[in-house]
Amino acid sequence: MNLIVEVADITLLEVDVIVNAANSSLLGGGGVDGAIHRAAGPSLLKECRKIRDTELPDGLPTGQAVATKAYELQALWVIHTVGPNRHAGEGDPHLLESAFRSSLELATQLGARSVAFPAISAGAYGWGMDEVARVAASAVMAWNSAENGACRALQTIIFAVTNENARAIFESALTLAAGSFEVD
Repeated sequence: MNLIVEVADITLLEVDVIVNAANSSLLGGGGVDGAIHRAAGPSLLKECRKIRDTELPDGLPTGQAVATKAYELQALWVIHTVGPNRHAGEGDPHLLESAFRSSLELATQLGARSVAFPAISAGAYGWGMDEVARVAASAVMAWNSAENGACRALQTIIFAVTNENARAIFESALTLAAGSFEVD
């Protein structure tokens, strides 16, 4: 499995799956969520509304994930997951780990070969970058162990971060969790 940390605009990455740090409404918002909705075009919002109307009338619960087509993005799919919001009293790291793990499990079910994650819950949701990186690294390693490296399509996981400081933090967390990784 290739683990890559990259300072990049997640909406421009050529991967099978882009993970969206969504809010529970799935209807777009600020930050990564808004950027993904804008880049994917209006069909993404239309599909998200349909999911809300038919499958998730109360919204997507924290820590869970749902997939849509990627429409005008380079990716094939967008996996929407809701990370915990510390400002709303959601401080349990298990909820954050669940957001990463449920996204990885769904990407595997889709047969994805590559997936790109943002720093779920960092910033506006009140989680520090170092904490998000540690939880993300732990979740990826736990998921990989649970899968026992079994025959699966998913081979590359990219953490798309917004600056060099975040990159260094994710690199450090992945080094501690995995021992080594590929840096792009």
